[in-house]
Amino acid sequence: MKYSNEHSFAEAADAQDPLSKWRDEFHIPEVDGKKALYFTGNSLGLQPKRTKDYIDQELTDWSNLGVEGHFEAKNPWFSYHEMFAEPVSRLIGAKSTEVVVMNNLTVNLNLLLVSFYRPTKDRYKIICEAKAFPSDQYALEMQVRCAGYNPAEAIVEVAPREGENTIRQEDILAAIKETGNQTACIMIGGVNYFTGQVFDMKAITQAGHAVGAMVGFDLAHAAGNIKLELHDWDVDFACWCSYKYLNSGPGGVSGVYIHERHCENTSLPRFAGWWGHEKETRFLMEKGFRPMKSAEAWQMSNAPVLSMAAHKAAIDIFDEVGMSSLVEKQKKLSGYLEFIIDDINDRLMNKAENRWLENITPRNWDERGCQVSIVAHGYGKAMFDVLMAAGVISDWREPNVIRLAPVPLYNSFTDVFLFGQVLETAVKR
Repeated sequence: MKYSNEHSFAEAADAQDPLSKWRDEFHIPEVDGKKALYFTGNSLGLQPKRTKDYIDQELTDWSNLGVEGHFEAKNPWFSYHEMFAEPVSRLIGAKSTEVVVMNNLTVNLNLLLVSFYRPTKDRYKIICEAKAFPSDQYALEMQVRCAGYNPAEAIVEVAPREGENTIRQEDILAAIKETGNQTACIMIGGVNYFTGQVFDMKAITQAGHAVGAMVGFDLAHAAGNIKLELHDWDVDFACWCSYKYLNSGPGGVSGVYIHERHCENTSLPRFAGWWGHEKETRFLMEKGFRPMKSAEAWQMSNAPVLSMAAHKAAIDIFDEVGMSSLVEKQKKLSGYLEFIIDDINDRLMNKAENRWLENITPRNWDERGCQVSIVAHGYGKAMFDVLMAAGVISDWREPNVIRLAPVPLYNSFTDVFLFGQVLETAVKR
């Protein structure tokens, strides 16, 4: 698209947008009686209007059926999680037997590491990105400690080079090669939460397998944001939350992917529960865990149906829209946000006076999703506070980053233009 910082351009782009109708499927928060400019779907996605009906259906069945709802409800609770296998597998590029929805994100990450971080005396290191989300850091640290190793020695972090904000792909691959057969596991955030950088998961997986390591990803900022092909990329394991781009509500359930070769390996160590036991003999209540030959084998407990109802409302929307269409708009929308920020920089900011907006998110569309992270030099947190007061709901991250995520399902080109108007007013203060 040839962008223009004009209201007429934004209105015309919205009029031509085939996904514009989906905005009406979501509740938009209001600030001072006006719809907010909501750019923090990378932290908590907006509520689909159909969510209430989905949850009410389960409450009605619970009220009318009691325990019989496990088998007699409109969506039987006993098998509720099975409804996600097909649509979620399409969302992340997997086979339906390779996915399961359960628990919350960091719980699932720890459960997966029990299976896929199996250190030995010679092969015990984990490679991850520097400044990973704290939950990932804590999970890796404690997995290493529980295995009897020192995190300072066992965890290898790949950081940006001096003076750079993002991590070079060649530096990740070099670290994998250098650590070599000492590497037990590679666990990286598929999209970095701080900068919005998308990592080349296919290349990382190939490099990890070349040195004999297991390779997994935290896809909290990737699922519902970028195109994923986990099975074809040969990724060993992955997990993600559902409350960011997937719009499934605060604390929403998490998704898990496990490559079919591991699903079929029933001797693979794991933590077990009744719900992961083979279905044919589950109700015999016998001793001896016999895992299913699917990702469901990692599911220890039955489905949290009310939370999953909210998730189903959102997943149904994604399945109706399709990731290809979302990614196409995502690129145009985040590109327009970059253009607006660049335009304000060119017209109003002065680097010599240390007043400028630094975009620390990669410009290459293959290396970013919705998110654009900026540093407001010369303004800091005060800039964020001004934006919030003016009805722009975004996200502040220490020490000095404002994260903005124009989400294609419910954000518009007009949203981005109006944000630029607020931003321009703020820099003139």
